[in-house]
Amino acid sequence: MKNILELLENSEKLYPDKTAVSDGKRTITYSRFKTAAMETGSYIASNFKFKRRPIAIYMEKSIETLISMMGTVYSGNFYVILDIKMPAERLSLITNNLEPELIITDGSHLSKSKEIFPETKIISIDAVPHNINNSLLSEIRNKTIDTDLLYVLYTSGSTGIPKGVAVSHKNVISYSKWVIDTFNINNETVFGNQTPFYFSMSVLDIYASLRTGAELCIIPQSLFSFPLELLKFIDENKINTIYWVPSALALVANWKAFDYCVPKTLKKVLFAGETMPMKQLNVWRKHLPGVLFANLFGPTEVTDICAYYILDRSFQDDESLPIGKPCDNCALELIPAEGDNTQTELCVRGSIVAMGYYNNPKKTAEAFVQNPNNTCYPEIIYKTGDLVELNDKGELIYLGRKDHQIKHMGYRIELGEIENAINSIPNVQASSCIYDEEQDKIAAFLQTDSEIKEIKKIVKEKLPKYMIPAKWVFLNKMFYNSNGKIDRNKLKNLYIKGEV
Repeated sequence: MKNILELLENSEKLYPDKTAVSDGKRTITYSRFKTAAMETGSYIASNFKFKRRPIAIYMEKSIETLISMMGTVYSGNFYVILDIKMPAERLSLITNNLEPELIITDGSHLSKSKEIFPETKIISIDAVPHNINNSLLSEIRNKTIDTDLLYVLYTSGSTGIPKGVAVSHKNVISYSKWVIDTFNINNETVFGNQTPFYFSMSVLDIYASLRTGAELCIIPQSLFSFPLELLKFIDENKINTIYWVPSALALVANWKAFDYCVPKTLKKVLFAGETMPMKQLNVWRKHLPGVLFANLFGPTEVTDICAYYILDRSFQDDESLPIGKPCDNCALELIPAEGDNTQTELCVRGSIVAMGYYNNPKKTAEAFVQNPNNTCYPEIIYKTGDLVELNDKGELIYLGRKDHQIKHMGYRIELGEIENAINSIPNVQASSCIYDEEQDKIAAFLQTDSEIKEIKKIVKEKLPKYMIPAKWVFLNKMFYNSNGKIDRNKLKNLYIKGEV
């Protein structure tokens, strides 16, 4: 297998009239889904002569988004999903790095797309003609190989510049094989999709479904503000498998929604993206005793996941879950962290390791390096920056980050990017951000003459909602250590002690 389109095409042959994607209101069969993707690919390839180039998709998460993704691949190019709620400044940073050849949008976002991307060609998915050029698509397919890019997904960058993780067909083919084998995903599976398509966790839902003929049910985002209605939606749509960020699971537990509705169809609950609080997970396990629960762990740079733990015992509310063992066809190298031989950094090798950072050779060279445990031939590993250890059961335990990157609300965030945005505001002399793991809050310390109202207004224009600090601390003078660097440890101690 060389191309992920083979996943779609194989499932379409087996289940042409089966629902491929639904959203609670609309459905599309595998036959129509493949046809629409081929129409989109034919239109792009016939009207634009570039190949192996980025095409950005700018619209709400929908059936049309998925058609645009697969249509892009049919055209011989790779896709990038853009968040329509992303501040213009961050969007500009991404597109400056990406330089997309084309923007795919829909009718409701066409005018806005023309304003935001005035120099880029734009097409509307709604206006794609119902024509398929089979000979052209075959010619394109015959020239593709499994290391061609499938997508680029942008993550937070420590310098304030987002990094585009370049993922190939080979990466996703290998990863999706592990997913379906490990969790017994098949044509009877109905995924309840929670994560945005610009988030790496969505790769599991989408490609495990395409590979097996499963149904991908897009859960309306609004339901995650109404836990009881969310649980009812799961039952009404016969969803039996979910892969959510822990904060979404915690919402259901915190609102005691299970006291009123316990989904009868749910069989598998997978989660990743941040630390799952055991207190809330125990609520889920209490009400769903026969359900499989699994803690998945990994960064975007390894396609999505490199380690996992299927819960096989009970845990107290104050205990932490292991991240378990490596995925199949994936090896985890435990290497002493730089400058600290007492801690071990998790590094990954295997077919799921991404190609590097798009248009960013410097950052790629820093994180995708030669395996220090192998000096005999070239072998690239990815340095995750995650500190781990083995427990007495041989399971990996996550200890934290070796840098200032955090996991918050399901997103991997560089605190440096938030600081960069704050420091760019006039009258801000210095700033530093810390993360309160216990409360799952970002706190910002800053030395400035500006008013808090003005600071917050500007930051909202620069950063996504999930990056905006929950607490703001104004200092007359920033604290520095003997090296002349901001004393982050002192700031965190002051915050924890409640002295600020």
